[in-house]
Amino acid sequence: MEHVTIYGRTSCGFCVRAKQLCESRGIPFTWVDMVAERLSKEDIADRIGRPVHTVPQILVGQRYIGGSDEFIRYLREQ
Repeated sequence: MEHVTIYGRTSCGFCVRAKQLCESRGIPFTWVDMVAERLSKEDIADRIGRPVHTVPQILVGQRYIGGSDEFIRYLREQ
């Protein structure tokens, strides 16, 4: 699988779950902690090219997947 990028917060259960899914499946990923990096939802929107209302925001390679539910669906289809 292509490299996954997860934009999220450690205080977000959905974000942590997405990270754990990558770890348990051996999927290469980058975790971008929005709080530690001082990133706002607007900053993430600029990076992914769409409005951000919730976290996590997940990309596989350069393909935007969405949030936690969309990522789980994506993984089931692989």
